[in-house]
Amino acid sequence: MKVERFISEREGDWRELDELLRAGGRHRRRRGAADVLRLGALYRGAAADLALARRGHPGDPIVARLESLVARARQAVYADEPRRGSLRTFFGRTYWVRVRERPLALALAIALLVVPAALTIAWAIGDTGAAVGLVPERFRGAVEPVGDTGMTTSQTAAFSSAVMTNNIQVTFLAFAAGILFGLGAAVIVAYNGAILGAVAGGAIANGNGVEFAEFVTAHGVIELSCVAVAAAAGMRMGYAIVAPGPRRRSRALAEEARSSIVIVLGTIPWVILAGIIEGFVTRAGFGLVPGIVLGVGVGAVYWTLVVVRGRPPRPAPPAGAAALVLTAAPAPSR
Repeated sequence: MKVERFISEREGDWRELDELLRAGGRHRRRRGAADVLRLGALYRGAAADLALARRGHPGDPIVARLESLVARARQAVYADEPRRGSLRTFFGRTYWVRVRERPLALALAIALLVVPAALTIAWAIGDTGAAVGLVPERFRGAVEPVGDTGMTTSQTAAFSSAVMTNNIQVTFLAFAAGILFGLGAAVIVAYNGAILGAVAGGAIANGNGVEFAEFVTAHGVIELSCVAVAAAAGMRMGYAIVAPGPRRRSRALAEEARSSIVIVLGTIPWVILAGIIEGFVTRAGFGLVPGIVLGVGVGAVYWTLVVVRGRPPRPAPPAGAAALVLTAAPAPSR
């Protein structure tokens, strides 16, 4: 079934369900018996529609709309009172679900960071003089040749601090720039990927490759992960403006902005962790191998949590009085 026909046939029930949820507020006791029965029927229909949309139209904005509607209706049907999510729930589950729920945006953000970096590494190794022009002044210490000993202690300390500060700024700027139809976030993350590649390639070409890896890897893996995740959140907001689907643009933007802000708030502790690693591990000079082990290890923990804890929640099973309501209520006809 085409998505336009699917929406036109089911739009009426979705609107009715939304109106019932708004009219009843958050507390089920405000609804009469007829409204409760109707709510159960509409919820079952919307849940079935969500399953159809996920299977037949996985990339369409209608999926996000139905996910939001079904989640609200499930809370109204099954919960006696709304439950405020605890910090434990937020950092243990909610954040990871939000990061994973738009895999295409996340994959695009990672590609926009990695591909320019790989290309400029090759360019800088082959033509270091030209690539240096792309490198900001504060990163030049890693690119310029300093003799057989590589970067000095003061240079490495200043360089790693500059990298950390830059990545933190880019993390939040990439999110904020997403409001420019998603293009702002894409440009920022791609540009910084190119700078990273130019610095890395120039450092390798001038004999500073080991020092560069030693003073960046330990905190850089998780920092770059945060940059990609924040950029994906920003692009989600921009895409909601460009392609709101059947929703009004203002509503689509508001819904995506709420999820994106959750992502940014949940990313902040990981940015802080990167700063702690930079301040207490990188500066201590433990060496290249421990830095790689730590950096890759922290990055692996983060992305494992995205995969494992970010799985979409399963629909809640019928229970108690709500189960009787849903069993008694007939499913809406197709």
